[in-house]
Amino acid sequence: MIYEQILIEPVLSEKANLMREEGKYVFKVLPSATKIQVKEAVRRLFNVHPVSCTIMVVGGKPKRQRYKAGYTSSWKKAIVRLPKDEKISIFEGV
Repeated sequence: MIYEQILIEPVLSEKANLMREEGKYVFKVLPSATKIQVKEAVRRLFNVHPVSCTIMVVGGKPKRQRYKAGYTSSWKKAIVRLPKDEKISIFEGV
């Protein structure tokens, strides 16, 4: 699997910004990605050494459009924890 395809995009929210101060980075990942694949992708793409990875599936929210009710798509989220002395410079604005 190609490592650039595993990480779809970073999650930029208030909660993710607070977690970044603790050394945890949040990414939207492929639905078929595993913890090991996500850790390896972060290690190779950002030249850091991940300590742990937590993966969860975020369910779709109910939405309405006119008279039709439906749901937004579900997606997979990964929280990657780094050691205290390492940071991903793209997020830090450097």
